[in-house]
Amino acid sequence: MSLTDEIAAVHAGQPDPGALVGEFRRTHVLLPTVDDTFLSGELDGIRWLYAFTDEDALSRFALSRGSEPGTEWRYVSVSGARVLDVLIPAIEGPAGVALDAGSEQGALFPPVSGIVPDSAAVDVPAGDASETASRTGKAQEWA
Repeated sequence: MSLTDEIAAVHAGQPDPGALVGEFRRTHVLLPTVDDTFLSGELDGIRWLYAFTDEDALSRFALSRGSEPGTEWRYVSVSGARVLDVLIPAIEGPAGVALDAGSEQGALFPPVSGIVPDSAAVDVPAGDASETASRTGKAQEWA
């Protein structure tokens, strides 16, 4: 199944977490940028990097945030694997992915083992995973 099909299965009460994470890793997603920094939000001490399955989902999000129709948003297209394995560990503090935020078919990929590397997972005790030497969220370094 495609990533959108896996998300629909979750919302229909038939989740397959392994398949969902696998499809996210295999799919290119759109990461909006503002001033060469990835757009994100924070909730309960976790930074959520916004990612979108397509331009329509990004446009709906932009409109919900008060953007004028037709406003051009900058973004980069990155594989889900690169987001989870490289970008998330490079962000200071706990970080996860909010896919298609604000939509009826959104999904969260929290910073836990099995989704992100152990070095970025909040459920792995400190010292049990190697630390990432450099942490940054600049978009130009990841595109």
